[in-house]
Amino acid sequence: MSNEETGGIEAGRLRSLIERIERLEEERHGISSDIRDIFAEAKSAGFDTKIMKTVIKLRKMNAADRDEQEFLLETYRKALDI
Repeated sequence: MSNEETGGIEAGRLRSLIERIERLEEERHGISSDIRDIFAEAKSAGFDTKIMKTVIKLRKMNAADRDEQEFLLETYRKALDI
């Protein structure tokens, strides 16, 4: 790996960072593919994948934010009579 500087940029360090990002992007692509496969499996087993994605989103939220969102949703539903 070269530590040469070009225009004030350390080329070796830049190359290293770019290569690390590229490897992580490849891993992310593989993981995304695995996730799609799991959703396809869930769908073939009769699960609603849209609802599963909503549940995953809710599980990431803390309880207070989740409660607030549910309260607002219910308030809007009542206001719109749905």
